Amino acid sequence: MDTKQEEIEKKMMTIVDDNGNKEEVEVIFAFEFKDTKKEYVVYTKNEEDENGNITIYVSNVNREMGEPQLLTVEDEDEWNRIKNVLRELAKDE
Repeated sequence: MDTKQEEIEKKMMTIVDDNGNKEEVEVIFAFEFKDTKKEYVVYTKNEEDENGNITIYVSNVNREMGEPQLLTVEDEDEWNRIKNVLRELAKDE
């Protein structure tokens, strides 16, 4: 039997922390809420927690300053909407 194995190309991006340190992370997906026009990116550093689960991060993408900036999501209602998106994604997997 002749089988062909496809390799899925990972999307990578470089993030810069508050101290100017650069780090390569893997982008899982990005989305936007149409009503607020806020854009988000979900990414991972491929770190595992104590249960062996991969840790993911979600940031708000701000494109107003030219170079996109990743901002912390601090609003509880916004977080709840994001968690709903992540739950829907998990159902599809």
